[in-house]
Amino acid sequence: MSTGTVLLLAGALGTDAFSLSLGLGLGGMRRRLAATLVGLIVVFHVILPIVGWWAGELLGRVAGQWAGYVGAAVLFYLGVRMIWESFRDGPVGANGSRAGSFAGLAVLAGSVSMDALSVGFTLGTAGAALLLTAGAIGLVAGLMSAAAFLLAHFVQGWVGRRALLPGGVILISVGIHLLL
Repeated sequence: MSTGTVLLLAGALGTDAFSLSLGLGLGGMRRRLAATLVGLIVVFHVILPIVGWWAGELLGRVAGQWAGYVGAAVLFYLGVRMIWESFRDGPVGANGSRAGSFAGLAVLAGSVSMDALSVGFTLGTAGAALLLTAGAIGLVAGLMSAAAFLLAHFVQGWVGRRALLPGGVILISVGIHLLL
């Protein structure tokens, strides 16, 4: 597998993570939580192709479907809360963008990383260098997520509380994508 192909694959796998991070960033996720989420996204995007390589396609389909449903439900909830918060008066409080716990962040990171599990099986049949490819996938997904949080920080500064509205819509859209 060529370097260009690996980077294209990594970029495609990182798009869900980018969208999730942009939506949460627009909702005002704190930097510490954002950094934790980016780290989890990197870890999941590295580990899941390797697990997929070892476990095969069946496990990828079953686990991917289950995690997709849980992740979609969490994203719907967060998206609706963010949209609701965008119309409320007063200071921005604990809005829906704050996944809060490490477990909540892990569910979100895992839900946008599950497609990497299925890709792991394909990497074996394509003759790719597994560890190098998985590392590239994780690095690209992490960079895309971090860039999304930076972009959201600048956009949020321009539009304030109203940034919650598009952030909520993005999270609901990612949730719908996980179900399809």
